[in-house]
Amino acid sequence: MARTTGSDGEKTEAAVREAAAGLIARYGYEAMSMRQLAAEVGVQAAALYRYFPTKEDLLFTLMREHMEGLTAAWEMARPTTADPEARLAAYVRNHIAFHIERRHSTHVSNMELRSLSHDRLTRILRMRTAYEKELRAILRDGTEAGVFSIEDTGLTAMALIQMMTGVIVWFRPGERLSVAEVTTTYLSMTMRLVGAKIEGAAAAYSAARPFGRSAAGV
Repeated sequence: MARTTGSDGEKTEAAVREAAAGLIARYGYEAMSMRQLAAEVGVQAAALYRYFPTKEDLLFTLMREHMEGLTAAWEMARPTTADPEARLAAYVRNHIAFHIERRHSTHVSNMELRSLSHDRLTRILRMRTAYEKELRAILRDGTEAGVFSIEDTGLTAMALIQMMTGVIVWFRPGERLSVAEVTTTYLSMTMRLVGAKIEGAAAAYSAARPFGRSAAGV
């Protein structure tokens, strides 16, 4: 009989994923054992294999769901306007908020790619490339429209992704800066990096449509 939504099995599987992300972020994929994970969740180690037949299945699921959530969040955040500054502002805002809310899964997704088999690594990299392609398209459109001044679109996109994702390394809720303040500062830095006018950046940020919350929690 199929489990119904919200069943104990689904709740346990969700708890396994959440605990695994936290443990892998803290100790690393290789160091985390399934027995340690089972103890964290409060189940027998053998029970984990009902949900994830191998340890790599679990890691791949975490990475795939992270990228699916990020893609879905951007689909909801993407402005309807063609204005490159407004689109870039929305991209920055969504990217930072998504990763701050998912510190552990972000760490796992960035640091444990080496632990995936070739085929699974290829699948995750394709998902990441598709997401980053959206940013490159915004930068190209802005350059062609004369609102950005960029020498190398691909390099600039990589620099922006690294800068925005790196927020999770140092940001802590409740300290000196709020998420909104961090986002505003990073948006200003982004617009300077792409050669946009600061006045235009401020207007673009104000005009960016607030993103809603997707099924992934964004």
